[in-house]
Amino acid sequence: MRRAAPFRADVLVVGGGINGAGIARDLAGRGLSVVLCEKDDLAAHTSSSSTKLIHGGLRYLEHYEFALVRKALAEREVLLRSAPHIMWPLRFVMPHDPGMRPVWMVRIGLFLYDHMARREVLPGSRTVDLRRHPAGAPLKRHFRKGFVYSDGWVDDARLVVLNAVDAAERGATVLTRWACVDARRGPQAWQVRLQGEGGATRELGVRALVNAAGPWAAQFLAEHAHAPERKSLRLVKGSHIVVRRLFEHDHAYIFQNPDKRIIFAIPYEGDFTLIGTTDVEHGGAIGAARIDATETAYLCEQASRYFEHPVQPADVVWSYSGVRPLLDDESGDPSAVTRDYELELDSAGGAPLLTVWGGKITTFRKLAEEAADLLGAPLGAPKGAWTRGAFLPGGDFSALIGAPQRPDTDFMRLVAALAKRHPGIDAQLLHRLARAYGTRADTLLAGSGLGPQVAPGLHEAELAHLHANEWAHSADDVLWRRTKLGLHYSAAERDAVQSWCRAHWQAAGSKAAETAWN
Repeated sequence: MRRAAPFRADVLVVGGGINGAGIARDLAGRGLSVVLCEKDDLAAHTSSSSTKLIHGGLRYLEHYEFALVRKALAEREVLLRSAPHIMWPLRFVMPHDPGMRPVWMVRIGLFLYDHMARREVLPGSRTVDLRRHPAGAPLKRHFRKGFVYSDGWVDDARLVVLNAVDAAERGATVLTRWACVDARRGPQAWQVRLQGEGGATRELGVRALVNAAGPWAAQFLAEHAHAPERKSLRLVKGSHIVVRRLFEHDHAYIFQNPDKRIIFAIPYEGDFTLIGTTDVEHGGAIGAARIDATETAYLCEQASRYFEHPVQPADVVWSYSGVRPLLDDESGDPSAVTRDYELELDSAGGAPLLTVWGGKITTFRKLAEEAADLLGAPLGAPKGAWTRGAFLPGGDFSALIGAPQRPDTDFMRLVAALAKRHPGIDAQLLHRLARAYGTRADTLLAGSGLGPQVAPGLHEAELAHLHANEWAHSADDVLWRRTKLGLHYSAAERDAVQSWCRAHWQAAGSKAAETAWN
């Protein structure tokens, strides 16, 4: 029998997606010692592959998911206020297609959407004449009436990273590229073995184990935690395409399709339009989800039903896919499977095991709070729930702009304040840094300078910050998750970033991994 490892933490959280990072943050803020391990990069899979919306899910009303919609709607403004640099309000336009849902049904749905939760920031819905509204200009001429409503936008990968940053600043140990390969349960503790990228292993004892492995949750229980699977997951692939900007205004579209599904067309990264998503049963390797030609054709075809200028597969400049871990409710249609979550706490067999089943990005904070409530009492957490009114790193603008007013206007006030404090910085670069780091852009800019430029708008000082403070270890971590600069760069520019990262970070990788344990 393996000798028990010394206690290193109260809780080990397995999984560096949004739920795992959120739970680690909440538990650390309650005064518990926490280790978060992730076998790849933070947000490397499902949590960076969403439609990037903070929303109640208007279409879920058709499936009578009233509790989920109410819960998600209640979270929208909580999240928008917590990090107005990476989340902001967004208006959506639904062109009315007489062949789809009738006007009365849409109006009832929007009325419920407006009134199921309190709104202080987001305006309510209204009907617009698309022949006069700017959103009608890129659409086919027969779309004359539209419905406009509010939801929110989020940089999903940065949301995960900021939760991990906050967890670390509250005392948690965050280990990326460390997989939990074995967990043995005892009466009072779990004896756990972690394995790093290079094959190195470490053992630790923890009082509780949180399985937040997302689409790998069932597999983790069976193969690594030696625990029975009590729930069944439905693995559904969602794919998105990115094309050059299709319209000039700042609204997004929600399009109804003949198959009763919907897709979104959303302004993305200034120069692009994001179109998604699909819902396809996924039977392959979870970490190898890729869009296929059928999905690309479907998204192009459905968008082309609405836009005057057709969207062709040749127009796609980038695409991404993720696997959603949905609770299997035996629905025949993947689009109808619930997006709600369930927390399963098992403490009858010894040390506590908490498994997260399902979930969506909008409800991550509430999920984390409920998970911490379940574990807080048995672990004797010194503090209680705290995240509802808390800011994520960089999200409290008050020191630079005074009292907050509205998340969207507060951000523009922040940009103006930063421009005054750093008059020599290019306006476009300043805006991007403010979006990514909020008030922490001020610290980044106030140093000894941004240093040499590695690629347009990306300097050595920012790369050093991402490596030292946000666990970036490769060019992909930087270009596609912590920023979206990869979308704007040429192949040569992406290669330049990759060469720089390899030269500066390869040797530091193993040293950083060892430092995390000391």
